[in-house]
Amino acid sequence: MATIEVENISKRFGTQIAVDDVTFSVEPGEIFGLLGPNGAGKTTSLRIILDIFKPDSGTVAILGGTMSEDKKDRIGYLPEERGLYQDIQLESGLTYMATLKGLSKPEASRRVSAYLERFDLGEARKKKIKELSKGMQQKAQLIVTLVHQPELIIIDEPFSALDPVNTQMVKDLLREERNNGKAIIMCTHQMHQVEALCDRLVLIHKGKVMLYGKLEEIQRMYAAHEVIVRTLVDLPTDLAGVERVEQENSTAHLQLAPGTSAQSVLRELVERKIPVEQFEIAMPTLDEIFIQVVQGQGESA
Repeated sequence: MATIEVENISKRFGTQIAVDDVTFSVEPGEIFGLLGPNGAGKTTSLRIILDIFKPDSGTVAILGGTMSEDKKDRIGYLPEERGLYQDIQLESGLTYMATLKGLSKPEASRRVSAYLERFDLGEARKKKIKELSKGMQQKAQLIVTLVHQPELIIIDEPFSALDPVNTQMVKDLLREERNNGKAIIMCTHQMHQVEALCDRLVLIHKGKVMLYGKLEEIQRMYAAHEVIVRTLVDLPTDLAGVERVEQENSTAHLQLAPGTSAQSVLRELVERKIPVEQFEIAMPTLDEIFIQVVQGQGESA
């Protein structure tokens, strides 16, 4: 059973259509990317899922049915707008927030203490939150999101203000949560993080779903007819079915003619005894796909 089932939801504010017939699902044990440019309808969609907004039409099933107060304790939500109490000590503040999610004070204290050590915040536990750096506050927000061990995790820009070491720590933690069967929705503008983490994604633009599915399948849909070859020799320019060869140092980009398969090019390279260190079909980055979809939709609007 899907953790979230969103079916044909729409939401209008006055004359502005924020969400327009959006459908997607999120499964247990996956990291799902919710993407789109500013104003695309991502936040409105999340607020509908969380029952903050009611859709004008369509339905949302979450954790097996409609939202309830009990289910809210089974959800961890990291909003883009941060909201920790600034004038209280870190450890006591996080413990209090954990009790709001149904944990007893002793259990909340135990879990918070463990997370503080894991997030390298142990020495800051008695500091006021306003005395912490932005990166430390971001880690504190993540503790609040995860401390009650939610079944569904919704995180908006989780890597904001984090240095590379802490970014990797959070990525490892999210993969761990996924491997434990949690459903995770991740909103971010950092497309390389989506490529690294997300199993599936939906791209929303101007309130509509533009792309939806597995990352690899989407990349293949937008792939140019091109292969990348890494070799220590200069490639010949007369390869059958190759329209253009662009080579710089040991990396060559081969533009294939329509109807030419990558396998036939590789076969010819081997037959001509050209040493090939690496051969791969060129896949577009998610950044490139994102720009192509958004700009193309804008031009057609």
